[in-house]
Amino acid sequence: MIVSPALASANNGNWHTAARWSRMLRKHCRTAIATQWQGEPCDLLIALHARRSAASIEAFARARPGKPLVVVLTGTDLYRDIRGDAAAQRSLQLASQLVVLQDQGVQELAPALRAKCHVIYQSAPRLRPISPPQRVLRVVQVAHLRDEKDPATYLRAAHRLRQRGDLRFELIGDALDADLGAAARQTQASCPYFHWLGGLPRSATRQHIRRAHVLVSTSRMEGGAHVILEAAQSGTAVLASRIPGNVGMLGRDHMGYFDLGDDAQLAAALAHARDEAPYLARLRAQTLARAPLFEPAEEQRSLLQLIRTALEEPP
Repeated sequence: MIVSPALASANNGNWHTAARWSRMLRKHCRTAIATQWQGEPCDLLIALHARRSAASIEAFARARPGKPLVVVLTGTDLYRDIRGDAAAQRSLQLASQLVVLQDQGVQELAPALRAKCHVIYQSAPRLRPISPPQRVLRVVQVAHLRDEKDPATYLRAAHRLRQRGDLRFELIGDALDADLGAAARQTQASCPYFHWLGGLPRSATRQHIRRAHVLVSTSRMEGGAHVILEAAQSGTAVLASRIPGNVGMLGRDHMGYFDLGDDAQLAAALAHARDEAPYLARLRAQTLARAPLFEPAEEQRSLLQLIRTALEEPP
């Protein structure tokens, strides 16, 4: 049983992870996905989100002592909730196995918990790269508009560059915060080369990433941003806020980091990418070098190894 706090209608990271893992396990296990565990028989429970799935984690641990209980930690878990939320902290203790989605996540755990922690990078099928038009730099951000994703930094950077006709900005994501939605509409009205496309299906979003020169991630916290791996698997360079979750995806030596919330740095990096072809080429090469981590076969291998390990552990 995979417990996800969000299902298909949310179109968010938790749902996509649950659905992808269910598909990967289909030939090896009988699987089901639910928003909470309600006593259904299962040999192993995978719970996405230590805090939001805490009730299911507690109930399963009490009702099925000794059964494997895997807890997958999200960005808000790692970089906020486990630091002060009692329910999230309890989930860490009850789990027989913990999963983080990029290698820096392990460092957020107490040393006593690290032995039961596994790193599983998420994945996406590789798309054949295409060559975007060279006369303009195409830039895309993919994130629902909420504070954790900090889309305001992207909006401010676009506004700084509003006079440059050789840059095109796209923003894909629903307005989960009304104020941020208003800011996106205002930016679109004042910046002739900025377009907010709202929420799009995953397949369409991937094509927008594929057609871009640069994907931007401005997030305040990330467990392992799926859009970063989709960019790497599409031949698209990444500029990202310097936070642990992004460093865990792109590596410490990635040259495309900017300070969290610093729209001036981001704008300067985008202008540099447009004006200096060698810089954009190096940035793209560094991003693509991480792509082997994000192959579906590797994620499936890691997931099956986790399950075998969990089932073989004595109660």
